[in-house]
Amino acid sequence: MRKITLLLLSFAFMSMTVFAGGYQVRLQGNKQNGFGLIGTPLSNGSSSIFYNPGSLAFMDGKLDFELGGSAILSTAAFQKSGSNYQAVTENPVGTPFYFYIAGKIGKVVALGLGVYTPYGNSSKWESEWAGKYLIQDIALSAIFIQPTISFNFGEKFGIGGGFIYTIGGVEINKALNYSGGAGVNLQGSSSAMGYNLGLFFKPAENWSIGLNYRSRIDMKIEGGDATFTIPKSLQGTIPTENKFDAELPLPANLDLGVAIQATDKLLIAIEFDWIFWGAYDSLSFSFEEAGELLDSQNPRKYSDTFIPRIGIQYAFSEKFEIRGGAYYDTSPADDRYFTPETVTLNTLAYTLGLTWNPTTYLGIDLSFLQTFGIKAEKNYQPDNFGGTYQTGAIIPGLGLSFKF
Repeated sequence: MRKITLLLLSFAFMSMTVFAGGYQVRLQGNKQNGFGLIGTPLSNGSSSIFYNPGSLAFMDGKLDFELGGSAILSTAAFQKSGSNYQAVTENPVGTPFYFYIAGKIGKVVALGLGVYTPYGNSSKWESEWAGKYLIQDIALSAIFIQPTISFNFGEKFGIGGGFIYTIGGVEINKALNYSGGAGVNLQGSSSAMGYNLGLFFKPAENWSIGLNYRSRIDMKIEGGDATFTIPKSLQGTIPTENKFDAELPLPANLDLGVAIQATDKLLIAIEFDWIFWGAYDSLSFSFEEAGELLDSQNPRKYSDTFIPRIGIQYAFSEKFEIRGGAYYDTSPADDRYFTPETVTLNTLAYTLGLTWNPTTYLGIDLSFLQTFGIKAEKNYQPDNFGGTYQTGAIIPGLGLSFKF
Protein backbone atom coordinates (compact mmCIF):
# COMPACT_ATOMS: atom_id res chain seq x y z
CA MET A 1 0.00 0.00 0.00
CA ARG A 2 0.99 3.63 -0.42
CA LYS A 3 0.44 7.05 0.97
CA ILE A 4 -1.69 9.35 -1.05
CA THR A 5 -3.24 12.59 -0.05
CA LEU A 6 -5.80 12.55 -2.72
CA LEU A 7 -8.68 14.85 -3.21
CA LEU A 8 -12.13 14.09 -4.60
CA LEU A 9 -13.98 17.20 -5.67
CA SER A 10 -16.90 18.03 -3.47
CA PHE A 11 -18.51 18.59 -6.84
CA ALA A 12 -17.81 14.96 -7.71
CA PHE A 13 -19.22 15.11 -11.23
CA MET A 14 -16.29 17.29 -12.32
CA SER A 15 -13.35 14.96 -13.00
CA MET A 16 -10.00 15.80 -14.55
CA THR A 17 -7.35 13.80 -16.26
CA VAL A 18 -3.66 14.50 -15.99
CA PHE A 19 -2.19 15.40 -19.39
CA ALA A 20 1.35 16.58 -18.65
CA GLY A 21 4.04 16.32 -15.99
CA GLY A 22 2.65 15.14 -12.65
CA TYR A 23 -0.99 15.85 -11.74
CA GLN A 24 -1.05 19.56 -12.62
CA VAL A 25 -3.67 20.85 -15.10
CA ARG A 26 -2.82 24.31 -16.53
CA LEU A 27 -6.04 24.82 -18.53
CA GLN A 28 -7.33 27.93 -16.79
CA GLY A 29 -8.14 30.25 -19.71
CA ASN A 30 -8.99 29.42 -23.32
CA LYS A 31 -7.09 32.40 -24.77
CA GLN A 32 -4.00 31.15 -22.97
CA ASN A 33 -4.71 27.50 -23.85
CA GLY A 34 -4.38 28.29 -27.54
CA PHE A 35 -1.27 30.42 -26.95
CA GLY A 36 1.05 27.68 -25.66
CA LEU A 37 -0.60 27.98 -22.21
CA ILE A 38 1.17 31.34 -21.80
CA GLY A 39 -0.41 34.02 -19.63
CA THR A 40 2.18 35.45 -17.22
CA PRO A 41 3.47 38.36 -19.42
CA LEU A 42 -0.03 39.31 -20.65
CA SER A 43 -2.99 41.34 -19.46
CA ASN A 44 -5.93 39.26 -20.62
CA GLY A 45 -8.62 40.60 -18.33
CA SER A 46 -10.01 38.70 -15.36
CA SER A 47 -8.13 35.45 -16.20
CA SER A 48 -5.02 37.27 -14.90
CA ILE A 49 -6.33 36.25 -11.46
CA PHE A 50 -4.73 32.86 -12.13
CA TYR A 51 -1.89 33.68 -14.53
CA ASN A 52 -0.54 36.90 -12.98
CA PRO A 53 -2.46 39.00 -10.42
CA GLY A 54 0.02 41.82 -11.08
CA SER A 55 -1.47 42.41 -14.55
CA LEU A 56 -5.11 42.43 -13.41
CA ALA A 57 -5.08 46.21 -12.81
CA PHE A 58 -4.24 46.69 -16.53
CA MET A 59 -7.59 45.20 -17.64
CA ASP A 60 -9.68 47.12 -20.16
CA GLY A 61 -13.00 48.56 -19.03
CA LYS A 62 -14.58 48.63 -15.60
CA LEU A 63 -15.95 45.08 -15.34
CA ASP A 64 -14.67 41.84 -16.85
CA PHE A 65 -15.68 38.24 -16.38
CA GLU A 66 -14.75 34.97 -18.07
CA LEU A 67 -15.95 31.40 -17.87
CA GLY A 68 -15.07 28.24 -19.74
CA GLY A 69 -13.73 24.75 -19.69
CA SER A 70 -11.96 21.99 -21.58
CA ALA A 71 -12.59 18.33 -22.41
CA ILE A 72 -9.54 16.14 -21.89
CA LEU A 73 -9.63 12.94 -23.96
CA SER A 74 -6.60 10.99 -22.83
CA THR A 75 -5.16 7.48 -22.90
CA ALA A 76 -2.19 5.70 -21.40
CA ALA A 77 -0.82 2.44 -22.82
CA PHE A 78 1.40 -0.12 -21.08
CA GLN A 79 3.41 -3.10 -22.32
CA LYS A 80 4.96 -5.33 -19.67
CA SER A 81 8.69 -5.90 -19.81
CA GLY A 82 9.73 -9.22 -21.33
CA SER A 83 6.27 -10.14 -22.63
CA ASN A 84 3.61 -9.30 -25.18
CA TYR A 85 1.12 -8.26 -22.48
CA GLN A 86 -0.51 -4.86 -23.12
CA ALA A 87 -3.09 -2.70 -21.34
CA VAL A 88 -4.76 0.61 -22.18
CA THR A 89 -6.65 2.93 -19.85
CA GLU A 90 -10.34 3.71 -20.27
CA ASN A 91 -10.17 7.18 -18.76
CA PRO A 92 -13.32 9.26 -18.31
CA VAL A 93 -13.42 12.63 -20.06
CA GLY A 94 -11.69 15.23 -17.90
CA THR A 95 -13.51 18.55 -17.46
CA PRO A 96 -11.36 21.29 -15.87
CA PHE A 97 -13.20 24.61 -15.68
CA TYR A 98 -12.72 28.24 -14.65
CA PHE A 99 -14.74 31.32 -13.73
CA TYR A 100 -13.32 34.79 -13.10
CA ILE A 101 -14.87 38.18 -12.36
CA ALA A 102 -12.97 41.44 -11.82
CA GLY A 103 -13.68 45.17 -11.62
CA LYS A 104 -11.62 48.37 -11.65
CA ILE A 105 -11.81 50.94 -8.86
CA GLY A 106 -10.55 54.15 -10.44
CA LYS A 107 -7.38 53.78 -12.52
CA VAL A 108 -5.16 52.17 -9.90
CA VAL A 109 -6.96 49.28 -8.18
CA ALA A 110 -8.69 46.14 -9.45
CA LEU A 111 -10.52 43.54 -7.38
CA GLY A 112 -11.43 40.06 -8.54
CA LEU A 113 -12.52 36.55 -7.68
CA GLY A 114 -11.47 33.35 -9.43
CA VAL A 115 -12.71 29.75 -9.18
CA TYR A 116 -10.54 27.30 -11.11
CA THR A 117 -9.18 23.73 -11.16
CA PRO A 118 -5.37 23.54 -11.56
CA TYR A 119 -4.81 20.00 -10.24
CA GLY A 120 -6.42 16.68 -11.05
CA ASN A 121 -5.94 13.09 -12.15
CA SER A 122 -8.49 10.55 -13.35
CA SER A 123 -7.11 7.20 -14.55
CA LYS A 124 -9.01 3.96 -15.04
CA TRP A 125 -7.27 0.70 -15.82
CA GLU A 126 -9.06 -2.62 -16.29
CA SER A 127 -9.83 -4.14 -12.91
CA GLU A 128 -7.80 -7.30 -13.64
CA TRP A 129 -4.84 -5.71 -15.43
CA ALA A 130 -1.27 -6.68 -14.52
CA GLY A 131 -0.74 -3.62 -12.30
CA LYS A 132 -3.96 -4.00 -10.30
CA TYR A 133 -2.04 -4.27 -7.02
CA LEU A 134 -0.62 -0.80 -7.65
CA ILE A 135 -3.77 0.87 -9.00
CA GLN A 136 -7.09 0.06 -10.65
CA ASP A 137 -8.62 3.52 -10.84
CA ILE A 138 -8.20 6.94 -9.27
CA ALA A 139 -10.17 10.19 -9.31
CA LEU A 140 -8.38 13.22 -7.86
CA SER A 141 -9.57 16.84 -8.13
CA ALA A 142 -9.13 20.20 -6.44
CA ILE A 143 -10.98 23.52 -6.73
CA PHE A 144 -9.19 26.79 -5.98
CA ILE A 145 -11.17 29.83 -4.81
CA GLN A 146 -9.09 33.02 -5.03
CA PRO A 147 -10.09 36.58 -4.07
CA THR A 148 -7.51 38.97 -5.57
CA ILE A 149 -6.37 42.59 -5.42
CA SER A 150 -4.09 44.33 -7.95
CA PHE A 151 -2.46 47.78 -8.19
CA ASN A 152 -1.31 49.68 -11.27
CA PHE A 153 1.50 52.18 -10.67
CA GLY A 154 1.98 54.75 -13.42
CA GLU A 155 0.57 52.43 -16.11
CA LYS A 156 3.96 50.68 -16.34
CA PHE A 157 4.20 48.55 -13.21
CA GLY A 158 1.62 46.34 -11.55
CA ILE A 159 1.62 44.23 -8.42
CA GLY A 160 -1.09 41.92 -7.16
CA GLY A 161 -1.87 38.99 -4.94
CA GLY A 162 -4.60 36.58 -4.02
CA PHE A 163 -5.53 34.35 -1.11
CA ILE A 164 -6.30 30.77 -2.19
CA TYR A 165 -8.75 28.48 -0.43
CA THR A 166 -8.67 24.94 -1.82
CA ILE A 167 -11.22 22.15 -1.49
CA GLY A 168 -10.86 18.70 -2.96
CA GLY A 169 -11.00 14.97 -2.53
CA VAL A 170 -10.08 11.53 -3.81
CA GLU A 171 -11.45 8.10 -4.58
CA ILE A 172 -9.03 5.28 -5.29
CA ASN A 173 -9.43 1.54 -5.88
CA LYS A 174 -6.73 -1.13 -5.95
CA ALA A 175 -6.59 -4.90 -5.62
CA LEU A 176 -5.02 -6.72 -2.67
CA ASN A 177 -2.90 -9.84 -3.02
CA TYR A 178 -5.43 -12.18 -1.44
CA SER A 179 -7.94 -14.62 -2.95
CA GLY A 180 -11.57 -13.89 -3.73
CA GLY A 181 -11.22 -10.53 -5.47
CA ALA A 182 -9.77 -8.75 -2.44
CA GLY A 183 -9.34 -4.99 -2.71
CA VAL A 184 -9.59 -1.63 -1.00
CA ASN A 185 -11.59 1.51 -1.69
CA LEU A 186 -10.35 4.82 -0.27
CA GLN A 187 -12.34 8.04 -0.19
CA GLY A 188 -11.52 11.32 1.50
CA SER A 189 -11.79 15.09 1.28
CA SER A 190 -9.67 18.00 2.41
CA SER A 191 -9.23 21.76 2.42
CA ALA A 192 -6.17 24.00 2.67
CA MET A 193 -4.90 27.53 2.01
CA GLY A 194 -2.22 29.22 -0.10
CA TYR A 195 -1.50 32.37 -2.09
CA ASN A 196 -0.77 33.70 -5.59
CA LEU A 197 1.54 36.70 -6.17
CA GLY A 198 2.39 38.52 -9.39
CA LEU A 199 4.45 41.36 -10.86
CA PHE A 200 3.83 42.99 -14.24
CA PHE A 201 6.06 45.53 -16.02
CA LYS A 202 5.66 47.40 -19.32
CA PRO A 203 9.02 49.07 -20.01
CA ALA A 204 7.69 50.15 -23.43
CA GLU A 205 4.33 50.25 -25.14
CA ASN A 206 5.06 47.21 -27.32
CA TRP A 207 6.44 44.75 -24.79
CA SER A 208 5.77 43.46 -21.28
CA ILE A 209 7.28 41.20 -18.64
CA GLY A 210 5.46 39.10 -16.05
CA LEU A 211 6.53 37.15 -12.96
CA ASN A 212 4.16 34.94 -11.00
CA TYR A 213 4.53 32.73 -7.92
CA ARG A 214 1.80 30.35 -6.73
CA SER A 215 2.55 28.80 -3.38
CA ARG A 216 2.75 25.16 -2.41
CA ILE A 217 -0.43 23.84 -0.81
CA ASP A 218 -0.45 20.70 1.33
CA MET A 219 -3.74 18.82 1.15
CA LYS A 220 -4.25 16.67 4.25
CA ILE A 221 -6.94 14.04 4.59
CA GLU A 222 -7.86 13.17 8.15
CA GLY A 223 -10.37 10.44 8.85
CA GLY A 224 -10.90 9.31 5.27
CA ASP A 225 -13.02 6.20 4.67
CA ALA A 226 -11.23 2.93 3.87
CA THR A 227 -13.32 -0.11 2.90
CA PHE A 228 -11.56 -3.47 2.60
CA THR A 229 -12.90 -6.49 0.72
CA ILE A 230 -10.93 -9.40 2.16
CA PRO A 231 -11.29 -13.13 2.90
CA LYS A 232 -13.18 -14.04 6.08
CA SER A 233 -10.02 -15.57 7.52
CA LEU A 234 -8.43 -12.10 7.68
CA GLN A 235 -11.40 -10.08 8.92
CA GLY A 236 -10.37 -10.57 12.53
CA THR A 237 -6.99 -9.03 11.74
CA ILE A 238 -7.85 -6.35 9.16
CA PRO A 239 -11.03 -4.33 9.81
CA THR A 240 -13.31 -4.17 6.77
CA GLU A 241 -14.26 -0.58 7.68
CA ASN A 242 -11.41 1.72 8.66
CA LYS A 243 -10.24 5.33 8.70
CA PHE A 244 -7.02 6.72 7.23
CA ASP A 245 -4.89 9.88 7.16
CA ALA A 246 -2.79 10.97 4.21
CA GLU A 247 -1.20 14.01 2.56
CA LEU A 248 -0.40 15.21 -0.95
CA PRO A 249 1.51 18.38 -1.88
CA LEU A 250 0.25 20.64 -4.67
CA PRO A 251 3.63 22.07 -5.69
CA ALA A 252 4.60 25.73 -5.98
CA ASN A 253 5.03 27.33 -9.42
CA LEU A 254 7.37 30.14 -10.49
CA ASP A 255 6.59 31.55 -13.97
CA LEU A 256 8.50 34.18 -15.97
CA GLY A 257 7.34 35.44 -19.36
CA VAL A 258 8.04 38.13 -21.97
CA ALA A 259 5.58 39.32 -24.63
CA ILE A 260 6.44 41.50 -27.65
CA GLN A 261 3.92 43.27 -29.87
CA ALA A 262 6.05 42.88 -32.98
CA THR A 263 3.55 44.71 -35.22
CA ASP A 264 0.06 46.11 -34.78
CA LYS A 265 -1.28 42.66 -35.56
CA LEU A 266 1.44 40.22 -34.44
CA LEU A 267 2.07 39.26 -30.80
CA ILE A 268 4.90 36.89 -29.79
CA ALA A 269 5.56 35.56 -26.28
CA ILE A 270 7.84 33.14 -24.48
CA GLU A 271 7.46 31.80 -20.97
CA PHE A 272 9.47 29.62 -18.62
CA ASP A 273 7.74 27.75 -15.79
CA TRP A 274 9.52 26.17 -12.84
CA ILE A 275 7.41 23.53 -11.05
CA PHE A 276 8.61 22.59 -7.57
CA TRP A 277 7.76 18.89 -7.82
CA GLY A 278 10.54 18.05 -5.39
CA ALA A 279 7.93 18.55 -2.65
CA TYR A 280 6.43 15.17 -3.62
CA ASP A 281 8.92 12.87 -1.92
CA SER A 282 6.85 9.90 -0.75
CA LEU A 283 3.38 8.38 -0.39
CA SER A 284 2.04 7.01 2.87
CA PHE A 285 -1.17 5.82 4.49
CA SER A 286 -1.76 5.85 8.21
CA PHE A 287 -4.78 3.81 9.32
CA GLU A 288 -6.77 4.24 12.50
CA GLU A 289 -7.06 0.52 13.25
CA ALA A 290 -4.57 -2.31 12.75
CA GLY A 291 -1.73 0.21 13.03
CA GLU A 292 1.56 -1.06 11.65
CA LEU A 293 -0.14 -3.97 9.87
CA LEU A 294 -1.54 -1.55 7.26
CA ASP A 295 0.58 1.60 7.55
CA SER A 296 3.20 2.02 4.86
CA GLN A 297 5.46 4.59 3.23
CA ASN A 298 6.59 4.37 -0.36
CA PRO A 299 9.06 6.66 -2.14
CA ARG A 300 8.09 8.86 -5.08
CA LYS A 301 11.18 11.11 -5.24
CA TYR A 302 9.77 13.60 -7.76
CA SER A 303 12.16 16.27 -9.08
CA ASP A 304 11.56 19.91 -9.99
CA THR A 305 10.80 20.48 -13.68
CA PHE A 306 11.28 23.31 -16.15
CA ILE A 307 8.82 24.02 -18.99
CA PRO A 308 9.68 26.33 -21.93
CA ARG A 309 6.73 27.72 -23.92
CA ILE A 310 6.26 29.82 -27.04
CA GLY A 311 3.12 31.47 -28.41
CA ILE A 312 2.20 33.52 -31.51
CA GLN A 313 -1.00 35.50 -32.08
CA TYR A 314 -2.23 37.36 -35.16
CA ALA A 315 -5.15 39.81 -35.19
CA PHE A 316 -6.90 39.91 -38.56
CA SER A 317 -9.24 42.61 -37.25
CA GLU A 318 -10.91 43.77 -34.05
CA LYS A 319 -13.27 40.80 -34.42
CA PHE A 320 -10.89 37.90 -35.19
CA GLU A 321 -7.63 36.67 -33.66
CA ILE A 322 -5.84 33.39 -34.26
CA ARG A 323 -3.04 31.97 -32.16
CA GLY A 324 -0.79 28.96 -31.78
CA GLY A 325 1.93 27.69 -29.51
CA ALA A 326 4.06 24.81 -28.30
CA TYR A 327 5.83 23.60 -25.16
CA TYR A 328 7.93 20.76 -23.78
CA ASP A 329 7.08 19.35 -20.35
CA THR A 330 9.55 17.00 -18.66
CA SER A 331 8.35 14.27 -16.32
CA PRO A 332 9.04 14.85 -12.62
CA ALA A 333 8.85 11.12 -11.79
CA ASP A 334 11.87 9.11 -10.65
CA ASP A 335 12.55 6.18 -13.02
CA ARG A 336 12.97 3.84 -10.03
CA TYR A 337 9.58 4.68 -8.50
CA PHE A 338 7.34 5.17 -11.51
CA THR A 339 3.75 4.10 -10.81
CA PRO A 340 0.75 3.85 -13.17
CA GLU A 341 -1.49 5.84 -10.84
CA THR A 342 -0.08 8.95 -12.57
CA VAL A 343 1.52 8.09 -15.91
CA THR A 344 3.73 11.14 -16.34
CA LEU A 345 6.16 11.12 -19.28
CA ASN A 346 8.25 13.71 -21.09
CA THR A 347 5.61 15.45 -23.20
CA LEU A 348 5.57 17.51 -26.40
CA ALA A 349 2.49 19.60 -27.14
CA TYR A 350 1.15 22.05 -29.68
CA THR A 351 -1.79 24.43 -29.27
CA LEU A 352 -4.20 26.34 -31.51
CA GLY A 353 -6.73 29.03 -30.70
CA LEU A 354 -9.28 31.45 -32.12
CA THR A 355 -11.14 34.44 -30.67
CA TRP A 356 -14.25 35.91 -32.25
CA ASN A 357 -15.62 39.19 -30.89
CA PRO A 358 -19.16 39.47 -32.32
CA THR A 359 -19.75 42.65 -30.26
CA THR A 360 -17.64 45.09 -28.26
CA TYR A 361 -18.73 43.35 -25.06
CA LEU A 362 -18.57 39.64 -25.94
CA GLY A 363 -15.66 37.38 -26.87
CA ILE A 364 -15.83 33.69 -27.81
CA ASP A 365 -12.59 31.75 -27.35
CA LEU A 366 -11.89 28.36 -28.90
CA SER A 367 -8.76 26.33 -28.14
CA PHE A 368 -7.24 22.99 -29.09
CA LEU A 369 -4.27 21.12 -27.60
CA GLN A 370 -2.67 17.85 -28.51
CA THR A 371 -0.04 16.23 -26.32
CA PHE A 372 2.39 13.41 -27.09
CA GLY A 373 3.91 11.54 -24.17
CA ILE A 374 7.24 10.16 -25.37
CA LYS A 375 7.35 6.36 -25.08
CA ALA A 376 9.69 5.20 -22.32
CA GLU A 377 10.46 2.14 -20.22
CA LYS A 378 9.76 2.69 -16.52
CA ASN A 379 9.93 0.58 -13.36
CA TYR A 380 8.47 0.58 -9.88
CA GLN A 381 11.27 -1.15 -7.98
CA PRO A 382 9.49 -1.87 -4.65
CA ASP A 383 7.03 -4.19 -6.48
CA ASN A 384 9.38 -5.09 -9.36
CA PHE A 385 6.72 -3.91 -11.81
CA GLY A 386 7.94 -2.40 -15.05
CA GLY A 387 7.24 -1.92 -18.70
CA THR A 388 6.91 0.57 -21.52
CA TYR A 389 4.43 3.43 -21.22
CA GLN A 390 3.05 5.87 -23.75
CA THR A 391 0.43 8.61 -23.35
CA GLY A 392 -1.52 11.03 -25.50
CA ALA A 393 -4.34 13.55 -25.15
CA ILE A 394 -6.64 15.67 -27.30
CA ILE A 395 -8.07 18.72 -25.51
CA PRO A 396 -10.65 21.05 -27.07
CA GLY A 397 -11.83 24.05 -25.07
CA LEU A 398 -14.48 26.79 -25.13
CA GLY A 399 -14.61 30.06 -23.23
CA LEU A 400 -16.72 33.23 -23.07
CA SER A 401 -15.52 36.65 -21.97
CA PHE A 402 -17.56 39.79 -21.23
CA LYS A 403 -16.19 43.34 -20.91
CA PHE A 404 -18.06 46.49 -19.88
